[in-house]
Amino acid sequence: MKHLFRTLALAALVCCSAEGYAQKVKNVILLIPDGCSLATVSASRWYQWMKDAKAEYLSIDPFLCGTVRTTCSNAPIGDSAPTTSTYMTGYNGRAGWVATYPVADAKNDIYPMDSTRAYQPLTTVLEASRLLFGKSTGLVCTCEFPHATPADCSSHSYDRQKYEWIMPQQIHNGIDVIVGGGAGILPKEGEAYLKEKGYGVFRNDINATRTYTGNKMWALFGYKDMRYDFDRDPSMEPSLAEMTEIAIGKLSQNPNGFFLMVEGSKVDWAAHDNDLTGLIGDFLAFDKACKVAFDFAKKDGNTAVVVVPDHGNSGISIGRRDWGGYATTPKSDMFGALQAMKNSAGHLGARINFSPNDQVQKIMKDACGFELTPEELDALNNCGDYRNSPIAKDKRKPSTKYNNPNNVTRLIAQFMASRTGICFTTNGHTGEDVFLAAYHPEADKRIQGMNTNIQLNAYLCSLIGTTHEVLDSLTAANFVPYTQIFDKKQTYTTELPYNNKPLKTLAIKIGKGKELWLQANTNKVELRRVKGKKSEVMETYELPTVTVYVDKNDTFYINAKVKEFAQKK
Repeated sequence: MKHLFRTLALAALVCCSAEGYAQKVKNVILLIPDGCSLATVSASRWYQWMKDAKAEYLSIDPFLCGTVRTTCSNAPIGDSAPTTSTYMTGYNGRAGWVATYPVADAKNDIYPMDSTRAYQPLTTVLEASRLLFGKSTGLVCTCEFPHATPADCSSHSYDRQKYEWIMPQQIHNGIDVIVGGGAGILPKEGEAYLKEKGYGVFRNDINATRTYTGNKMWALFGYKDMRYDFDRDPSMEPSLAEMTEIAIGKLSQNPNGFFLMVEGSKVDWAAHDNDLTGLIGDFLAFDKACKVAFDFAKKDGNTAVVVVPDHGNSGISIGRRDWGGYATTPKSDMFGALQAMKNSAGHLGARINFSPNDQVQKIMKDACGFELTPEELDALNNCGDYRNSPIAKDKRKPSTKYNNPNNVTRLIAQFMASRTGICFTTNGHTGEDVFLAAYHPEADKRIQGMNTNIQLNAYLCSLIGTTHEVLDSLTAANFVPYTQIFDKKQTYTTELPYNNKPLKTLAIKIGKGKELWLQANTNKVELRRVKGKKSEVMETYELPTVTVYVDKNDTFYINAKVKEFAQKK
């Protein structure tokens, strides 16, 4: 009954939002400025306008059309993992869960959840684009590629931190283009697999990224994440706009079209640190990427673009309690100090932490246009993680005036923000609705008004020509508990190595001396001849989706095609 109630509730939500404007297009570009509150947009616009009197408007401004409510399954404030997961799957998720059906929490669930489906991987819109329509798919980000938002589109896990599960899934999930962070963490075995499949794979190679002519490519920069745009060396790392343009150029060669997700990843990271320059710089870099998408869509004539954050962050406010006369404060006082700031607080925190103490004031003056006050300098010297403090660590007394007084980056961020009229209420996520911008070649078909995150999923489904119900049917075929297909006595668990580490593997006995082995988090199937404890590979096969093993319920979720393969052998 609970599942029926939820189905009816979702149907009402979808009909309310999608009816009258859903229209299939060839290409869909979804752009997500992670952790972006509306005040971030406003502050960035002011900063840009004060830098350039002719740049009064952002690229997204003509396309702003509504708001979106984003949540976890059982809490109003969203985490990056479940929020974009909802955009991708149509189901709210638990904090930290990636495209996976949540455990029911009857007392707190915002919509009733079906307890029998807990831990089941959920098919995403990106996956459906490839499976249903043969579209190319791509991810662009400035964080490491298995981070929450790109993982939401392309993998399945109840723990966003389990990169050892998420990365193999992404590698084996048929994604045509990934451009982003993570050059230092791509597994060697994964790189070898991609190259065998004809991908160009590049680590910290901007020239190869720019000149490679193939349409399947992974190009990664930085050990994990890429630098904030304020700190980026253009000769070493491409801008988000350039990465978006490269991805579109390759994906658009597919006559069936493409689905691309672009994330301004570190808008969120800067918001967590209350890092104003990191925040504004990366949002403006994201806005330039939006322009690339909008320009392509308008020229192409068969592309829809949706721009939406996954949640708010930091409680950023233009206006602060300790600044009186808010209505008489000129823009030069409110935003002027920002114009002299050349780096993110993250960059300055690292630089100060690895420079002699007597260089602090020069670093701040050169990078920000001001020196620290005696009180600020004392707070820095008493900071617990400041490496070059003249005060012995056991003698330090962290300041009670500042938040996070033992974090150099967050202290520097507070010193920088205090010179402006902008302040923050938290270093965490916030629960306000987020902005929505959209373009559709038929103007009356674009999404508008206030929407839930579930309604946004319905709209994305409609753009590729499907529905949430079809996503559910794909899930039912792609991620079947193995005991629904094979007798448990017919199976056992073993392990196969992946990047020198064991991965759970399901062995299925299909005949005398023959077994199928399915390695978790990959799409590999091996037909093996087994004799005693020895086995040899006779044939290999690849499934259209990955196999997912969940230790919480000791279940392999497998593609139903495995049964057909077993019957043929």
